[in-house]
Amino acid sequence: MLHDRILVALDKDSSERRSSSGIVIPATAAMGKRLAWAAVVAAGPHVRQVSVGDKVLFDPEDRAEVEVNATDYVLLRERDIHAVAEPEEQDKSTGLYL
Repeated sequence: MLHDRILVALDKDSSERRSSSGIVIPATAAMGKRLAWAAVVAAGPHVRQVSVGDKVLFDPEDRAEVEVNATDYVLLRERDIHAVAEPEEQDKSTGLYL
């Protein structure tokens, strides 16, 4: 990867959604502008806020798709990322002692 480019793999689970009543909404259903989650596969040397393995939020309309070894990826710039998910902690305890 060069400069501030990031290669991400789309999260397949986020394509279909469920409503609050349990109805499955397919990925092809047209809704308003919706952001998508993806996992970072590779990052260029000038990327400062994201590292490989992070889960990022981006606008799927502003993307360049690329296929590498029969796997589809999305190529983004660091400035196109809206958020980085906080990693889940293995220890789910609250840390409070009573």
